[in-house]
Amino acid sequence: MENWIDLRSDTVTRPTQAMRAAMMGAEVGDDVYGEDPTVNALEAKAAALTGHEAALFVASGTQSNLIALLTHCQRGDEYIAGATAHTYWYEGGGAAALGGIQPQTLPFEANGTLDLSLVEALIKPDDVHFANTRLLCLENTQAGKAAAPDYFASARALADNYSLNVHLDGARLFNACIATGSSAADFGRCCDSISICLSKGLGAPVGSVLTGSDAFIRRARRWRKMVGGGMRQAGIIAAAGIHALDHHIDRLQQDHDHAAQIAAAARQRFPEHVECNTNMVMVDLPAEQMQALKIRFAELKIRIRGPRWVVHLDVSAADVDRIVGAIAAF
Repeated sequence: MENWIDLRSDTVTRPTQAMRAAMMGAEVGDDVYGEDPTVNALEAKAAALTGHEAALFVASGTQSNLIALLTHCQRGDEYIAGATAHTYWYEGGGAAALGGIQPQTLPFEANGTLDLSLVEALIKPDDVHFANTRLLCLENTQAGKAAAPDYFASARALADNYSLNVHLDGARLFNACIATGSSAADFGRCCDSISICLSKGLGAPVGSVLTGSDAFIRRARRWRKMVGGGMRQAGIIAAAGIHALDHHIDRLQQDHDHAAQIAAAARQRFPEHVECNTNMVMVDLPAEQMQALKIRFAELKIRIRGPRWVVHLDVSAADVDRIVGAIAAF
């Protein structure tokens, strides 16, 4: 019987057998006391990769971004972000509800960046009538689009001119690294904090890491406790994160290549409706046609949620052939 192919997101990945073995053999302790050696090792590895001093293992990317916002900002402060950024659009309004932090948004550019001249225009003057602009939130990749380090260097320079901090939602940062031929540290030197998701393309079952300076992570650790994110023998899941960082970064290129194959087939069938960046294929069809495609794909045991099709480590070369055939036959 054929397996289901799931293109809804790269969050649907399942741990490999090697990852499961690493989890089974993990040495553990009480992480709230700082005594879980595997968590400590994961945090040290993530910090080193980004060129930061320290890191914090947390339950999810949403929690990581929330803790970053709470650490950078106080009540009545403001952060600037893209209008469809995960930190604003997809995280339940947590920063506003829990931190009293005001979002100020602007549209993303076609390449997934924020126009820095428009960002500058949104920075509030030092005036009692306005919120205090404290933080610029960037995203990489954004809808699969990868920005290069030189853009981040320009954002850093702007932030420094106005004494702002910079937070990067780098849920898929290593996809951006592969696409731009860069290292995580190339982005880390431009950002005060970075959130990296372990449970998307890297294939771990759960968890994210937040990186930054020693002082920042000490404050973030307190916020993690306050929002209920202290975990005990978390080394079992941290081991999956270590395995992912050791073994699953370079293989992201395979996902990008598979996405390009699917996009090429989709362009043959749906000219002018297809875009592909990193591991994401965007197929922008009229609603009726998309629904028909979704139904037909389901009959062929291919899951899509809508126009965004996400390729990941559980999509094999044979699966790509099945998807390409299904597109051609639609």
